[in-house]
Amino acid sequence: MAPNPTRNLVLKPGTAWSDAWQRCLAVAPEAFRDDRVLNLWSAQWLADGRALPATSPVDGSPIAGPPRLDAEAAKQAVRASLDQHRAWRHVPLAERRARVGAALDALTEHRELLALLLVWEIGKPWRLAQADVDRAIDGVRWYVDGIERMVEGRTALAGPVSNIASWNYPMSVLVHAMLVQALAGNAVIAKTPTDGGVACLTLASALAAREGIPITLVSGSGGELSEALVRSPEIGCVSFVGGRDTGARIATAVADLGKRHILEQEGLNTWGLWNYSDWDSLTAVIPKLFDYGKQRCTAYPRFVVQRELFADFLAAYLPAVRSIRTGHPLAVENPTDPLPTLDFGPLINAAKAKELGDHVAEAIDRGAVPLYRGTLTDGFLPGQDTSAYVPPVTLLGPPPSSPLHHAEPFGPVDTIVLVDTEAELLAAMNASNGALVATLSTDEPETYERLAPQIRAFKTGNGKPRSRGDRDELFGGFGASWRGAFVGGELLVRAVTDGPEGERLPGNFPDYHLMP
Repeated sequence: MAPNPTRNLVLKPGTAWSDAWQRCLAVAPEAFRDDRVLNLWSAQWLADGRALPATSPVDGSPIAGPPRLDAEAAKQAVRASLDQHRAWRHVPLAERRARVGAALDALTEHRELLALLLVWEIGKPWRLAQADVDRAIDGVRWYVDGIERMVEGRTALAGPVSNIASWNYPMSVLVHAMLVQALAGNAVIAKTPTDGGVACLTLASALAAREGIPITLVSGSGGELSEALVRSPEIGCVSFVGGRDTGARIATAVADLGKRHILEQEGLNTWGLWNYSDWDSLTAVIPKLFDYGKQRCTAYPRFVVQRELFADFLAAYLPAVRSIRTGHPLAVENPTDPLPTLDFGPLINAAKAKELGDHVAEAIDRGAVPLYRGTLTDGFLPGQDTSAYVPPVTLLGPPPSSPLHHAEPFGPVDTIVLVDTEAELLAAMNASNGALVATLSTDEPETYERLAPQIRAFKTGNGKPRSRGDRDELFGGFGASWRGAFVGGELLVRAVTDGPEGERLPGNFPDYHLMP
């Protein structure tokens, strides 16, 4: 969809990809070379692997792509990580704390560069990119301050932790996990996401590696590297964040091997409304639910609404969704203006935008009713490529044959399902066989207390959205949305350490389910 600009915008000076790249070369010359990033393994930055071309979702312009290793090189990297792990697990806790703390200081020093890389690589608006970096730093500092109690009576795993994560939160999910895993005594391996974030992760890893933290960072296709990063006997734990199809394959592999695992998978997070009247509160929260274009594991793309409330729901919902702001994250009217405050920018790439558009068109062809379709207006540079941008869309009654009926769209598309009974409400809210979060809005406390335990989500909010959480807040999923150990707070440390013999970790395992 072509934008219809009403203002002449310019790229804010100093924020171009070339500016960010030159800063990376100056800050971490060991990890960046000419026009490519390097892989980090065996405590060395290596110009190996085949560097693939990549483009920014922001405007379709070229950026650095991942240097993809082959399977044999990945196996060597895993063996080298095991050697690092065997040494690191014996490093005194006080020294591990000091090194991780120093890495956090370095990340803080280069906070704005890390955020700018996130803007160009995965399309995060400036506010959200900064928040991603800050959550990583602040979250790990919480563990540094309290790690003694968490590791008391526990030891590092027998081998390094292998991390395979999606592209949407490189800092607050992946880097956060890596540093906590290292703090607990493990060497860590991470595969850069295929769809974006390689430069940001490379810079963060370079700053941590300088402090002696045993990090391995490699790129490659999941299919080619899976044998090394999932099935290698050297691996002590597999930590995965992504979709159910890939997660199911990893789950099968780790179950066969009896390997420790943390597999966070997608689910259709739902927001139910039953006997509800606080519409001003709902109007206020709707724009927040569109943060980063709903490209979040805890996004709410489905509203399940009591039929007799539907008119009031629309009156509250539509003005809010019309207020959503999207556009180029770095475009300003005057060079001295602050960067725009947007709800979201592009999707991760043009292919995802087209896929989502096709799903919407197909759902409408099969009977869904389009209640709202936004437009791309004046938030773009003249002549800019906007093929990765999708404005908000709201559909009533997605047909059962549509992917939008049962799966997470991972984009700014809301679907609404109307129900007449509490049984229908619960069935619709549990459509994906387990979710990470859910919310039920009702004026009746007794109704919430009765229905909330029947919603198959790890966290259920009472009229308010739930999130992944920070610091001591636990996180997991019900049903097919999670496999393996739960995380968050002390559970993250327990998931990547060994405790007393016979210990049963909270989580969803092949032979048991245990809530914290």
